[in-house]
Amino acid sequence: MQNMKNMKQKAQKGFTLIELMIVVAIIGILAAVALPAYSDYQASSKVTAGMQEITGAKTQFEIKTNNGETVAAVADVGLAASSANCTFGVTGNTIVCTIKKAPTQVNGKTITWSRTTSGVWSCVSNAPVKYTPKTCPGV
Repeated sequence: MQNMKNMKQKAQKGFTLIELMIVVAIIGILAAVALPAYSDYQASSKVTAGMQEITGAKTQFEIKTNNGETVAAVADVGLAASSANCTFGVTGNTIVCTIKKAPTQVNGKTITWSRTTSGVWSCVSNAPVKYTPKTCPGV
């Protein structure tokens, strides 16, 4: 009887090697799926942030244009030369954000708001369409 109690007390404690290997494999599979999805999320967020920054400048652009003033520099529309997300540029009828410090899928891509002479704005981007908002289609 005493011998049976000792056997029960010496029962397995902890995990076997195969159980640990299965857990490591599952974690590896989850990481392989999660990392690309996270990178896509970062790219999409960067494009959206850049679009938000230049969209705010449209109001100042309209004011200057309606007053007959020429928009020749980013300071004319209340933007600095660059931000954490973009390097900005303007012309007589466009506001451009060149995305910087972003995942490779969108780094260096542009978002451009263009104004027609009748005052209608349109947005276009050369970033892949899966990263751009619906209001600013990509390629």
